[in-house]
Amino acid sequence: MPALKKAALAVTSAALLSAFVVTPASAADGDDDAPKPPATMSQIGGAQLGRSGTQVNLGPGAPVLPKELTGRSWMVSDAETGEVLAAHNAHWRLPPASTLKMLFADTLLGDPALLPKTREYTVKDEDLAGMGEGSSLVGIKEDLSYTVHDLWLGVFLRSGNDAVHVLSSMYGGVPKTVQAMQDRAEELQALDTNVVSPDGYDAPEQVSSAYDLSLFARDGLQNADFREYCSTSTAQFPGEQKKGKKRETFGIQNTNRLLTGADGVTAYKGIAGVKNGYTTHAGNTFTGVAERGGKVLLVTVMHPADDETHAVYKEAARLLDWGFAATGKVTPVGELVPPKSAVTGDGADTEGAGKGAEAEKADEGGRGADKAARAAAATDSSGGVGIALGIVGGVLVLLAGGVFLVNRRWPLPDLMRRRSRP
Repeated sequence: MPALKKAALAVTSAALLSAFVVTPASAADGDDDAPKPPATMSQIGGAQLGRSGTQVNLGPGAPVLPKELTGRSWMVSDAETGEVLAAHNAHWRLPPASTLKMLFADTLLGDPALLPKTREYTVKDEDLAGMGEGSSLVGIKEDLSYTVHDLWLGVFLRSGNDAVHVLSSMYGGVPKTVQAMQDRAEELQALDTNVVSPDGYDAPEQVSSAYDLSLFARDGLQNADFREYCSTSTAQFPGEQKKGKKRETFGIQNTNRLLTGADGVTAYKGIAGVKNGYTTHAGNTFTGVAERGGKVLLVTVMHPADDETHAVYKEAARLLDWGFAATGKVTPVGELVPPKSAVTGDGADTEGAGKGAEAEKADEGGRGADKAARAAAATDSSGGVGIALGIVGGVLVLLAGGVFLVNRRWPLPDLMRRRSRP
């Protein structure tokens, strides 16, 4: 790299890092219960994504965004090209609830040799210890055996924290699983995320963002098993085992109402997953993927107002409708970045298509600030949210010339082959 470019990169990286301020979320004016986003957030994926408020670049003939959007954070993007079509506080760190299970699945399903689908496991008492009070459960019982396939259905369909904890035990324990998830998040450049529990249950300092959740979904969808589980509407789950009789089963249904059309929510045409969640502090969260007319879009909505029943699904559907109508008529506000290894490793061009050494150093510095921010995060006992704020600068930005160093296309397999039956 030429000396002038190196100097420009180092100086500008330092300037960006110094401009990133770690500040606690404060209540909106006149409303002590409504936090507002930090003034500065991560610029991973593009500078516009680091701004607070709604970001959209409408072109000729583009439809306006829906008015009925109350989510504290949301984003709609092209799952194949990675282009972010519109966003609202994309990098705001908020509790993710069970949408964090997408990262759990992406992490463990990436090691199929350790947890093959047909492996059977007899559950022990200690496997079910440590779950949060009021956790969502699929109904796993100690001293009964389940296959890995059964357990994944419990994770995706019923959002079963019991299934998550059993799989974590099989993987080597909860602490090992949490560390593996954190490592995976950093590999995906999902640096807004801090993992404390593998199931997404409310915990101090556990945060993610609409941007990161979209990264988890996009990467998970590269895996055929992930696509199968997240798109399954109903299944039979192993039940009691009575002596001398065939083991009972019971039906379970996916809690993703845009997939099933349950509870008065209209099933979304073309939906193929991914994951919903709810906790007291996170509110409702949702990431979905849908295909229409050859376009595959991702949408993430975090913590909408509860004025409307099933608001998270209805707002996600409105954003998807808008995204399909707006495709080709808007200038992207940013991009979903590829994993670090796709940029810097395995023979990649680390100067023309990845981060240079100086940018990598800036990334390391940013992660240091990020860890300090995470340490300051806490769950607000009043029912609001204490957010770990702070941002990582200089990442994936080639400062000389201002070109974002991202892959323009991150291939997505034909997920429609795994779409669940009506």
